[in-house]
Amino acid sequence: MLRHTAEELALMPPDRAAAIIRRTKTSDLQAWSQSWRFWRLAAQAEPEGDWRIWLVMAGRGFGKTRMGAEWVRARAESDGDLRIALVAATIVEARAVMIEGESGLLACAANGMPVRWEPSLRKLSWDNGAEARIYSAAEPEALRGPQHHIAWADEIAKWPYALAAWDNLMMGLRLGTQPQAMATTTPRPVPLLKQLHGAADVRLTKGRTADNAANLPLAYLRAMKAEYGNRRIGRQELDGELIEDAEGALWTRARLEDCRMRTVPHLVRVVIGVDPPAGRDGDACGIVVAGLCANGKAWVLSDASVSGRSPDGWAQTVADAAAQWQADRVIAEKNNGGDMVESVLRAADVSLPIRLVHASRGKVARAEPVAALYEKGRVHHAGAFSALEDEMCGLIAGGAYEGPGRSPDRADALVWALTELMLGKRLTGPRVRTV
Repeated sequence: MLRHTAEELALMPPDRAAAIIRRTKTSDLQAWSQSWRFWRLAAQAEPEGDWRIWLVMAGRGFGKTRMGAEWVRARAESDGDLRIALVAATIVEARAVMIEGESGLLACAANGMPVRWEPSLRKLSWDNGAEARIYSAAEPEALRGPQHHIAWADEIAKWPYALAAWDNLMMGLRLGTQPQAMATTTPRPVPLLKQLHGAADVRLTKGRTADNAANLPLAYLRAMKAEYGNRRIGRQELDGELIEDAEGALWTRARLEDCRMRTVPHLVRVVIGVDPPAGRDGDACGIVVAGLCANGKAWVLSDASVSGRSPDGWAQTVADAAAQWQADRVIAEKNNGGDMVESVLRAADVSLPIRLVHASRGKVARAEPVAALYEKGRVHHAGAFSALEDEMCGLIAGGAYEGPGRSPDRADALVWALTELMLGKRLTGPRVRTV
């Protein structure tokens, strides 16, 4: 039976590879070529020897999700008594990526043992009796009681309340003789990942987007290299490097982690900051919801930013967010679009209270007073907003931007909202609301 991988055959001289294939029975060739062991890269193989935690820290498109799903599938099919934890940033992501995604467990099961997915129970069952349940890192206490043999933790660098969720997961990983956890993630210098990186009981697999080029569209690879290849964010998102906070960054990961809270108090005011696109061509629109509580502290409640929407599309998103959060006011920058900004917002909701603001300073200069509020502990985040926080950590004192994308649209929307709440005129006779 063929025992070479696709990668090994591709690296052989063509005549030798052809000879090996000719000597292999057709049935064996078909069976082997449908297996993960045939198609995986050498760098995607499970570490040898005894280990407790396998950390896969790699760039986007390296195949981390497929690696996690295939590892779980192989373990489940070999042991019908296995109890498995599947943990993502949210239940929605656990289901959409780990279970139902193109590289998720249901897709991998097509060539293996039949499985049954019960969304209402958050449970995946194999025919031999093995079971996996999904959990959200946003609910760390849900991991306090259950016990498991193995766990797959996906995108741990974007988990809300990551340390609490990880600690509860590890404490429940106590079934069998060799409990193991696999963590897959694109790196960010968050406390949990820094804690695991280099730890004695952690086996590390690193990889770059380019390593998996054979399974990715050429147009995608070219676009990523052109956009991010020579930038700090490219080293993180494409090359899988764990890069420390940029020197001079207005926000650090540790500070954002410290400001994260699970319980939102009564709010006396809610506003929505909007950084409109620079035109009608569907660029990104920053939309961030923030509230003020009676003790004078602010809470970032939601990042509703959208990309690729028409003016009517992003304006409707603003109106929907205003209705959902019962916002008192929408604060929108008028530099890009002027009267058009107000007109499209009015078209989405004629009763929407709108205040247009003019940006007389650059984005970083506007952000510096808001960053100072974080340093004083006056702003909290109601959960994790990874895309927004990536942009915040990319704003550098002095005017530079080293975050994702060409412009920090989400961060700018946050600045407008918090400037209105914390640095603008205060309302008299506050109204109490519950979120």
